[in-house]
Amino acid sequence: MKKLTKSAQAITGRHQLTVRVKTSKYRKKSSNQWLERQLNDPYVAESKRLGYRSRAAFKLIQLDEKYKFLGKGKTIVDLGCAPGGWTQVAVQRNKGSGQVVGIDILETEPIEGASLICLDFTLPEAADKLKSLLNGEADIVMSDMAANTTGHQQTDHLRTIGLVEAAYEFAKEVLAQGGIFIAKVFQGGAEGSLLNDAKKNFAKVGHFKPDASRSTSPETYLVCQGFRKENK
Repeated sequence: MKKLTKSAQAITGRHQLTVRVKTSKYRKKSSNQWLERQLNDPYVAESKRLGYRSRAAFKLIQLDEKYKFLGKGKTIVDLGCAPGGWTQVAVQRNKGSGQVVGIDILETEPIEGASLICLDFTLPEAADKLKSLLNGEADIVMSDMAANTTGHQQTDHLRTIGLVEAAYEFAKEVLAQGGIFIAKVFQGGAEGSLLNDAKKNFAKVGHFKPDASRSTSPETYLVCQGFRKENK
């Protein structure tokens, strides 16, 4: 891969020519807007330059810039790994050591240095399959999972929270002492019993929205640091 910009946050400030997409009778207005946004997104351009499979790679890079949790020799579980941007970053930061295991309901093209599973994480056998691949306890469990949207805000919120809760319960089972859990959440972050439980089981709990997350997106990331294994 090519050299990464010194700070991934600097990408947002880059000047580039604005691309205008001509309207077409074969495309809906929403499709035209999406295409124009992609063509003018500096993170899309930078991800292509660096060989990342998606602009989402920069969300993880910026999370790491703030919390500094990635590094050589880490054992990492990537939940919702397709198309593989987060996995690529994790493998890159492991510098040829450690272990990266990923799972997604969608097929993910192989990534050297990672073990990838095509399976629905919510199925009972998924957690056991992941555990069987791990060489020991995990240092990091990270989830970029989100439920497919239905258009009904409350339903979409509940479905995504269900995925976050499942990821959190899995993390408590596999994390080593001092481990970190990161998960995408929506509408103001984690809440209720999940947030209360996280505060009991981790030394630090907070939320962070990377610059690479579009300003129009309601997503943010729950970041739980310093797993207290004895409180599991």
